[in-house]
Amino acid sequence: MTTVPLRSVVPPYLLRAIADAPADAFPRATPAARTALASLGAVAAPKREARLGVQHTAAAPDRSPQRSVFDAHGTTTLPGTLVRREGSTDTGDAAVDEAYAGLGATHAFWLDVFDRVSIDGAGLPLVASVHYGSDYDNAYWDGTQMVFGDGDGEVFRRFTIALDVIGHELAHGVTQYTADLTYQGQSGALNESVSDVFGSLVAQYTAGQTAEQATWLIGEGLFTPAVHGVALRSMKAPGTAYDDPVLGKDPQPATMADYLDTTEDSGGVHTNSGIPNHAFYLAATAIGGKAWEGAGAVWWDALTSPQVSASIDFAGFARVTVSAAEARFGAGSPQASAIGDAWRTVGVLS
Repeated sequence: MTTVPLRSVVPPYLLRAIADAPADAFPRATPAARTALASLGAVAAPKREARLGVQHTAAAPDRSPQRSVFDAHGTTTLPGTLVRREGSTDTGDAAVDEAYAGLGATHAFWLDVFDRVSIDGAGLPLVASVHYGSDYDNAYWDGTQMVFGDGDGEVFRRFTIALDVIGHELAHGVTQYTADLTYQGQSGALNESVSDVFGSLVAQYTAGQTAEQATWLIGEGLFTPAVHGVALRSMKAPGTAYDDPVLGKDPQPATMADYLDTTEDSGGVHTNSGIPNHAFYLAATAIGGKAWEGAGAVWWDALTSPQVSASIDFAGFARVTVSAAEARFGAGSPQASAIGDAWRTVGVLS
């Protein structure tokens, strides 16, 4: 059986910092982080035809969202008990209702902005399980469904609270069905960055924000007040999302000058993603307006371009985005210039 690394929103370096914290610092979060770290193994890879986006049926897909939310009841058995299905009313369980709303907002973004019916483009039902594990400190896409932990209450709140996290994890599914970027090294960092990009755009689109109005934070609101930090990551200023005496400082680089060469975390996929993240932020704010209409549209064109191989590196992806911007907006256009300038600013293009 082929396996792939779990696509989770909390990076292993942050979980490790919590797991290694003094016993009296976070007595509940420390064992929870150890459990979350142990769960970051590989999962069964989706079937190849699914990754390549083969249609499920010759008939046109149902364009409405098909959501199912399950309650794992604190166990790790998936999916759990079905507690909310498409069209049903609020349950009063915050995690269930936030997951349901987040799945719907993400579906609406992809349909309204890119005319993509669900994450596979063919109406794939959206499944989520909440209340996973005991104090589970993560959310992830396992290749078939979303999984949300409740957090430990000391470092992390429940993971359904942040819409961009839901958008981020479902974007891993979109990448799975399009470019299928290899989760290793620079292509893996691009995989993570694409999820941050579209996760942020889902939140911006839902809130009706322009690029100038957005915070460009990923996972804002996940930390409890005990943590000196505002989010898991910052696309605007990588390396500044948190600086805590126990958890340490956000290690993401903003430019290639600080690129981390490591064998951990599949080659630093959650760390080095700060570089393409910052390039997107620079491009989106230079273009201005609604980011999903400018840089976001170009990133989508690139992700679905035959020029993007599964193992593409930063420079290769950057060149495809510049070509995509020229094709969409015209050679020498302000949009194409902004995107080229952004990649040069972060040191990916010379």
